[in-house]
Amino acid sequence: MRLVDPDGEQLGIKLLPEALAIASDLDLDLVEVAPAANPPVCRIMDYGKFKFDAAQRAKESRRKAVHVGIKEMKYRPKIGDGDFDTKTRQVEKFLEEGHKVKITIMFRGREVFHPELGKKILDRIAEKMDGVGKSESIPRLDGRNMVMVLAPDKRAKQSAASRGPGHAGHEDHSVHEGPNGAAPRDGTAQSGPAADSANGVPAADSANGVPAADSANGAGAAAPNSAVNQEAAVAAAPAAESSEGEG
Repeated sequence: MRLVDPDGEQLGIKLLPEALAIASDLDLDLVEVAPAANPPVCRIMDYGKFKFDAAQRAKESRRKAVHVGIKEMKYRPKIGDGDFDTKTRQVEKFLEEGHKVKITIMFRGREVFHPELGKKILDRIAEKMDGVGKSESIPRLDGRNMVMVLAPDKRAKQSAASRGPGHAGHEDHSVHEGPNGAAPRDGTAQSGPAADSANGVPAADSANGVPAADSANGAGAAAPNSAVNQEAAVAAAPAAESSEGEG
């Protein structure tokens, strides 16, 4: 036989008594793993631990397996809107859980001679399930019933998951300048010749660069043009003297 040690290394071709002796020295078991090989392959291992690990792997695989069942929802050709919506919501729930859904339209009496009524309902259901489920089989008559099977639409779910919720609109935090490069009126300080009165900085006269007195400080406001003010004062002086002389 071809002997393999517990670490997977081949020990070469050994006779059965020699292989058993090696396994006994290691306090392990000698297990035939490939009886059809020439020569047969045996491995030295802890057979109890091997069986336990295999059982655990099988249990884990069964737990992760998706059990897909077939649910059934029955409709009537003359179903009301309320019942239709209730049943269709249940169909959508089954599809989202990963189940296939068999849609059955039940005909009674002479309704079986009007299959177009059932076909109309099935088309309406398929339209409602767009993006959630897809038709796996075309509608067909089965005795006095019309049947259609819906299966979960995995591609639509994957595309929706890939898009994710991060595609919503983001708030624009950029600052937009107002006319003439002025900052927006959002309470921030302005940097320019005109100062914000809320910051207590006096505004400068745009023509002469002469700042206006702050009315809050009790000072009089300066004239916008100092030269014009001086000429007016000179012209007013003789008038005042003449008025005094007349008095």
